[in-house]
Amino acid sequence: MENTESQMNLSGTLLVAMPGMGDPRFEKSVIYLCAHSAEGAMGLIVNKPATELSFKDLLDQLEIPSGGAGRDIRVHFGGPVEHGRGFVLHSSDYESGADSTLHVNEEFGLTATLDILEDIATGAGPELALLALGYAGWGPGQLEEEIGQNGWLTCDASPTIVFDANDSAKWGRALKVMGIDPLLLSADAGRA
Repeated sequence: MENTESQMNLSGTLLVAMPGMGDPRFEKSVIYLCAHSAEGAMGLIVNKPATELSFKDLLDQLEIPSGGAGRDIRVHFGGPVEHGRGFVLHSSDYESGADSTLHVNEEFGLTATLDILEDIATGAGPELALLALGYAGWGPGQLEEEIGQNGWLTCDASPTIVFDANDSAKWGRALKVMGIDPLLLSADAGRA
């Protein structure tokens, strides 16, 4: 029988990992949720840089000429699923020529085709961009269950947090948007 309850849609929001969530891959993670529906959810960790790989290295591996006119963008660990696949989370001012851009909302888009990397390399890409290798994924009802078990908090996503160059500050900044002092959070919080 089909569930007739209204489905929570968190697409375009941030998931902020709670202390003590139990999965070290997501410790102090901030995840931008690109899609969320009854079928599951998909998001990108936006605060864990992939220090072993630069954008230029990636362009070289893919044999994409950088030509010097483009700009460098940061490469991040986007999540544990398909970590060899790249996703570019970007400002909504960009549309893939291959018509493969997912418009998450009026501020964010997601493109996973090579043409966006070529455009960024030549300076024709989006104003703001973050490249993530891999993604975080949840099956039907899994994310809602983790939120219900206090594994994640949710808050509105803003480009100033998502695209901030200071990755280590994103977790605390997202909590402060919700009015939460990160120093007061404990992994040992009890339940009534």
